[in-house]
Amino acid sequence: MKISTLVDTNVLIDVWGPGGPSTEWSAKAIASCRREGALVVNTIVWSELAPLITTEAQLKRATDMLEIDREPVSWEAAFAAGVAHFRYRRADGVRERTLPDFFIGAHAAVAGHRLLTRAPARYRSYFPDLEIISPETHP
Repeated sequence: MKISTLVDTNVLIDVWGPGGPSTEWSAKAIASCRREGALVVNTIVWSELAPLITTEAQLKRATDMLEIDREPVSWEAAFAAGVAHFRYRRADGVRERTLPDFFIGAHAAVAGHRLLTRAPARYRSYFPDLEIISPETHP
């Protein structure tokens, strides 16, 4: 059975950015997940990648080269993101850069995707049933 994987922004920044300690892991993880099934990004990841790539046409070409499909965030996932974000804030979580992560995690969970990310902690806490591929789980 093929499984789909939502690719988090940080993994794509590793591959398309200036390079760094996680570049090799991210490139190998993308290739491995692609062999196992479909890769997807959602509108949140798409928007977070905008500053990295000059035009939307170039971003489309870059995702096409990696065989990454685009998928919108569903209403159900948006609701789940809001609930998880509320729980996080009620537990004194800081606002800085949180809501996009909740949309990404909720989308993956609701759509039945795995999540490929280098920053799994928040996803694990608020989406415990979500299968996560990270450097800790797949070194």
